[in-house]
Amino acid sequence: MTVFSFARFLIVAVVILMTGTPTFAAEVVTLTQTPCQFLEPEGGDQHFTSTKKADCVAENLVSGTARLAEATTLTLVAGDYIFRVTNQTVPYALGFWLREADYDWKNPLHKLTKTSISGGGLSTGATKDYAVTLEPGEYVYSCPLNTTPDYKLVVTD
Repeated sequence: MTVFSFARFLIVAVVILMTGTPTFAAEVVTLTQTPCQFLEPEGGDQHFTSTKKADCVAENLVSGTARLAEATTLTLVAGDYIFRVTNQTVPYALGFWLREADYDWKNPLHKLTKTSISGGGLSTGATKDYAVTLEPGEYVYSCPLNTTPDYKLVVTD
């Protein structure tokens, strides 16, 4: 992420926090979470039940790799986006995390130089928006609180 992109992101984030409305014409990407998965990349089918994060950790150990191999890769053109994430039926709070595919959360430089957006607090039935400017490259998105696979996102010119 360039300094300009980061500065623009901060300005947009502040405006959204203050007004609840983005200042640019961003495309909305809708994502729906059910236990242990996002519906859109897995074909829209709900397969799992869960009452706690550990249920999804166990399920993904068994089926996560195969499901990810069959999941649709989201492909977008570089630009401004709002990821609108809904907790459809997960009975506990969850979140969303989108980051560059090579993002290492343990590397303090990545927090300054790599694209990463995240947030939590999505109770059952809740929807939250996450604004981001995406540049060409490979990304992944997931929910660490609902333990989903790392779904692939490719951004082109």
